[in-house]
Amino acid sequence: MAEAAKGSKTAFNRVMNQQAPRLQNIALRMMGNSSDAEDAVQEALAAAWFKLASFDLSRPISPWLTRITVNKCRDLLRKRRIRQFFEFHSDNEAGMIVADDAPDPSAELQARQALEVMQKEITRLPATLREPFVLVTFGENSQAEAAHILGISEKAVETRIYRARNRLREISEKFEG
Repeated sequence: MAEAAKGSKTAFNRVMNQQAPRLQNIALRMMGNSSDAEDAVQEALAAAWFKLASFDLSRPISPWLTRITVNKCRDLLRKRRIRQFFEFHSDNEAGMIVADDAPDPSAELQARQALEVMQKEITRLPATLREPFVLVTFGENSQAEAAHILGISEKAVETRIYRARNRLREISEKFEG
């Protein structure tokens, strides 16, 4: 990081290549699709490059990059909500779902569907529950790190993760039932 802070793009790229898969995983869980997640991570890494001069080299890089990524996800989600608010669809564009009446003998397919439902439900959680849940569950952060990244107490992180898991458990039970 010291080399990167001095302006070495090669050093910065090495560090980012190590961090990118974890950041991509966090962004995917927050954004709900890989395209938006990639955009968020790219914006986060670009912002990190421009903010390197303000980075305290005595601190770990992971929480700093995670915070930037979470903020970029928040920004993109905010823009998405604004865009959706102003979009108008005709009845034909409303995304009608047509049921497939073919039998589904595969347990793997059912598991994949359950996973897709859970992914969608994770993105539907309120940001206050989704962010700590994603950071700890998928982002490999401790509750203390998530609290630091989000600027809340560890107890708040614990409570929000508990609530997020309960909501997801309820949805899972409905899906199975």
